[in-house]
Amino acid sequence: MIQAIDRAAKVLELLQGARHLGITDLALALSLPPSTVHGIVKSLRAHGLVAKERGGQRYMLGPTLLRLSNVYLDTLDVRARAMRWTQELARRTDLAVRLGAPHFHEVLVIHHDLRPDDSQQMLETGVAIPAHASALGKVLLAHDLGFQRTVFEQPLRSLTGDTITDVARLTLELPSIAERGSASEVDEAVLGESSIAAPVSDASNDIVAAVAVVMPTSQGPAPDAVLNALRETARNISRELGATTWPPRVAPAED
Repeated sequence: MIQAIDRAAKVLELLQGARHLGITDLALALSLPPSTVHGIVKSLRAHGLVAKERGGQRYMLGPTLLRLSNVYLDTLDVRARAMRWTQELARRTDLAVRLGAPHFHEVLVIHHDLRPDDSQQMLETGVAIPAHASALGKVLLAHDLGFQRTVFEQPLRSLTGDTITDVARLTLELPSIAERGSASEVDEAVLGESSIAAPVSDASNDIVAAVAVVMPTSQGPAPDAVLNALRETARNISRELGATTWPPRVAPAED
């Protein structure tokens, strides 16, 4: 492993998820001298991979990284085939829609449709979210035992007072999620935000992604019409990908 590339990659990982960190914060997280981290950040800025806050001393991910991530996302067949269905789901429900795929121990949002209203919103495509604290992640965990093993190998972070961090408790929920073909969460990742998700499968009838609608918790439980529209969308995307059954089978963990 080339040390300089490894360190640069770790800086980018620390800045993911819209985090803004200063040199001191990065140095502490990496256990490196601030002068070393400053040199790494300077090189990343030169290539547009990291940007500095306007008028501040903290750093964030840069525009070049966004362009590169979009190139990668555009190569994903599931994203290309799902977009017309997720856009229709957003229109039918008046809710934001996320399409997510497993990415190491998290869920990568590979497509995001904003709520079809005039409110100020942030596009979340390319954002990684914790699997254990999201409806997307719970659906993926329930249908993919390999992903489940990867996620549960490390401690589960608490994001709010409602985040489930007990592996045993979360594991008990997963069989029923797989059986009914949907998962939900309320305030587990972000206070005031809830979501429900359903699985997306491919021609092998294995789960490859999940689709979710996101709503303010203040709206209360999702109406049956929203859940039915979500499940219909997941089935339609799966059919586009060649699936012959839905919900997908539970994929075993690979040795």
